[in-house]
Amino acid sequence: MNELRHARADEAEGIAAFQRAAYQRNRTVLGVEPIPLQANYTKILRDCEVWLYEHDGKLAGVLILEPRLDDLLIWSVATAPDARGVGLGNNLLAAAETRARELGRRTMRLYTGELLVDNVAWYQRRGYAIERVDAMSDRRIVHMKKTLEGD
Repeated sequence: MNELRHARADEAEGIAAFQRAAYQRNRTVLGVEPIPLQANYTKILRDCEVWLYEHDGKLAGVLILEPRLDDLLIWSVATAPDARGVGLGNNLLAAAETRARELGRRTMRLYTGELLVDNVAWYQRRGYAIERVDAMSDRRIVHMKKTLEGD
């Protein structure tokens, strides 16, 4: 995989547009607006680590990480619809785990919609376990956790 690069503050609008395309399938399955599409990306760029992966000059993946005191939250792993199934999501997830180690975090957390059973299963195959399920007024959120091996 090519190197990820930090997003620039002036890329908020393009990242938001990318996320809308990447999360379209989730919107259909959930029947509600996915949480990442409710975000203010100017604020996300200020408060989180936003990493971009480009292929042939085109944005193909976005990884948003929120370093917290005791863990690293994967706020979003998104791939372009035409980049699905080629391993980019796996590579972005591996990059998140590498970043956690760099930050001295051994615990990774993320959340996804309960109705997104393919997402839940995908994360489980990569070592993430369901920590809890929270009910919101319009959906149920599956919180997942992984403890990294090693130092």
